[in-house]
Amino acid sequence: MTHEVVSKAKTQALHRIQTHYLPLYFPEVDRFRNNTRSDWFIALLERFPVPASITALSKEAFVATAWDLAGRKVAKARLLGDIYDTAQTSIALPIPPEAPAITMFRLVIAEARHLIAQRDTIERLAGELLGEHADFRRLQQVPGIGPINALAILAEAGDLRRFGHHRQFLKFCGLDLATHQSGQFRGKTKLSKRGNARLRRTLWMAAQVAIRQRENSFGAKFERYVAKDRDDPDLRRKAFTAITAKMARVVHAIIKGGVDYRPFVEGPVPGGRTPLYRSREGASATL
Repeated sequence: MTHEVVSKAKTQALHRIQTHYLPLYFPEVDRFRNNTRSDWFIALLERFPVPASITALSKEAFVATAWDLAGRKVAKARLLGDIYDTAQTSIALPIPPEAPAITMFRLVIAEARHLIAQRDTIERLAGELLGEHADFRRLQQVPGIGPINALAILAEAGDLRRFGHHRQFLKFCGLDLATHQSGQFRGKTKLSKRGNARLRRTLWMAAQVAIRQRENSFGAKFERYVAKDRDDPDLRRKAFTAITAKMARVVHAIIKGGVDYRPFVEGPVPGGRTPLYRSREGASATL
């Protein structure tokens, strides 16, 4: 898939920026990057790659110059003010903006912005191609699923109604559990990963986005899963896998049932056995 190639290249460019360049030239600014789709952040870095390019201006002049770069942010003046104050006390290497090393940094940033523009073009074309498709529209109602993820799901899975049960769809994605056995030996139970790898990756990426969005059942489940130890990498990996499987079940349910996605917040029912799902409109049901 063209988008997969662009997405991987963009991810690699952003990874280079985050792990190689920023720790040297402006380490503190990374905390203002909300997610991988923070295009404004990359645009800001291209204009202000080092603290010296910010501190050379007055606070008022910096805010005025960077105002349009920050997009339509809530409390944008405070955000830019915080960035300016951060630059004043940065521990970055004292390199001037005109240094050859910063020229290379700008080239990597320009590459990332070019790939972001390509991604946006592909998303626009996906919308034009399938904008009126009912399943395409329904999928985009699910947290974490945008035009490209919706297109990838439909392209890789076909008509999800052919899967009579969500377990069949999980198996098709390679999200079902399998245990390796040989004679008396019984290995660990883990994901089979025998299904469609592109579809599994799409659902995984959608789950990653969903847990970082506003309150929803995906994020709530992830937080409950890692509550014992948020820093345990094995626990977090299992949590991401559980959210990916949940994403697959939700996708299958809304397409097979022909219904719109409704945001539910999970909560315990007295007795603690059956989870209660309460919609934001106040209706509730036990599942």
